[in-house]
Amino acid sequence: MSPEYYQYIFDRLLKSGALDVYATPIFMKKQRPANMLSVLCKEENLDILRKVIFEETSTFGLRQYKVDRYALERNFKVIRTPFGDVRVKMGYLDGKLIKSHIESDDVRIIAEKTGLSVQAVLNVLRQYDGT
Repeated sequence: MSPEYYQYIFDRLLKSGALDVYATPIFMKKQRPANMLSVLCKEENLDILRKVIFEETSTFGLRQYKVDRYALERNFKVIRTPFGDVRVKMGYLDGKLIKSHIESDDVRIIAEKTGLSVQAVLNVLRQYDGT
């Protein structure tokens, strides 16, 4: 399958309920190069995601495994910056804040609007966020 269509397929899977989608380069039988598509999802989305994979990719079969998933408690705060309001994801373990991360979509939008590099935008935003 041509990698040209990966972005479309990834987007379709994410819109259909996938929590994450990624491709890993591998070798198949007879040492044929390939990419393994991995899709993480909740059990209630399995049927629709299997359908998308069969309809949109070149595969004739797939393997399914159950995995345990652990995530920090999280929420968002909004910080006021010279660029406007920016979202920051906050991660908590046992009720204690252990990490925060400026939302990449907000950084990208600011970079596109201002012509600044992503790094320049992040340097300014970190002064307001404390990360």
